[in-house]
Amino acid sequence: MTAHPTLLLPPRTAPGPESLAEYRARGGHRGLEAVKQNGAAWLRAEVATSRLRGRGGAAFPTSRKWELAAAAAGPEKFVVANGGEHEPGSRKDRVLVERHPHAVLEGLLLAGLATGATRGWLYLIEDMEGPRKAAETALAELRAADDLPFPIDIHLGPTTYVAGEETAALNAIEGKPAKPRKKPPFPGEVGLFGKPTTVNNTETLAHVAWIAREGGAAFAAIGTAESKGTLLFTLGDGVQRPGVYELPFGATYRDLVEGMGGGLRDGRTLRAILPAMSCGFLLAQHLDVPIAYETLQPLGTSPGCGGVRIVDDRTDVVALAVGIAEFFMKEQCGQCPPCRMETNQFVHILKAVQAGKGPGYDDKLAKLAEFSRRKGFCSLIEMAAAPVLSAVKLFADDFAAAAGPGAPPAS
Repeated sequence: MTAHPTLLLPPRTAPGPESLAEYRARGGHRGLEAVKQNGAAWLRAEVATSRLRGRGGAAFPTSRKWELAAAAAGPEKFVVANGGEHEPGSRKDRVLVERHPHAVLEGLLLAGLATGATRGWLYLIEDMEGPRKAAETALAELRAADDLPFPIDIHLGPTTYVAGEETAALNAIEGKPAKPRKKPPFPGEVGLFGKPTTVNNTETLAHVAWIAREGGAAFAAIGTAESKGTLLFTLGDGVQRPGVYELPFGATYRDLVEGMGGGLRDGRTLRAILPAMSCGFLLAQHLDVPIAYETLQPLGTSPGCGGVRIVDDRTDVVALAVGIAEFFMKEQCGQCPPCRMETNQFVHILKAVQAGKGPGYDDKLAKLAEFSRRKGFCSLIEMAAAPVLSAVKLFADDFAAAAGPGAPPAS
């Protein structure tokens, strides 16, 4: 198997979360020392050089977020590490915080120093007991070592999918319902308690800690032309070796599924993968396409948050699409009428396919998605559409067979 660089998940023999002493022994906190010597502008420049993009799924350039918050006026600013991971099939944020809490916390501190923050939060979900305990222990170590430039608190959000959206997380920290805010204004301008706030995914921040230590150019040297560094992936029970794995951009899903995961279990044959629940499907014939934003976008998909789902020769893809649609219908927060309408109608139309109600479903789904596009406070409205429209297109024969010819015309 080809050796790949490992930035976030170094090999370990010790059980449990990485301690402060263990983290420092492998170079941890060198980034904090560097920014104390070189200043906030230096760190922002290193992150810009790295071309790091957010690892929560949206892939927004990290440096642009930071510059917005750094330029905002006011003596009080905040920073949030968003670990509100509740997408089915994704466990990378949980694993990262539970195994390597100090990398996440150093990245959080670095983001705060780079943007002028005076207080920070690690945002997790209520059912993340292991990550919470690991983070609490790590914070206690930092306090005992007098190594916190500003105070950090842990906040537990509700166990809903939408609570992981960055502005929903801010509402939750403020004690409000965890529902997304309308944007603009963006959190970098008006965030927590009306103050400029930088929100980054926990994986993004762990990368920041590596960049501050090793340099932006070293990070940019890993990956492809437009997609830099490494990405964490979650493989489920469809493969021989389920788990969370790290690969550089430019590797392939074959490297992931066969090399890391050991191939499909029970002698099954791969038909497709879903790179993340909110993305389009990727057919087996594209397993050797390099994983990168610029290579997957023409194929109608994206790496997303890396929660990979296997579609094998025994998968009922119509039932899979119905299940995904039902998930988004259940998890939409209810405050945007177009999102409520779209997610409910997707389920209604797909269940009609299952019931053999005949053709016409593809046109209905496409028109509904186009009507609803960009009409929600968050991107769930697009996330719900992407896998459904992709499934109908790529598995057209499966859907046509399930839908049947419909009722015969009246004589």
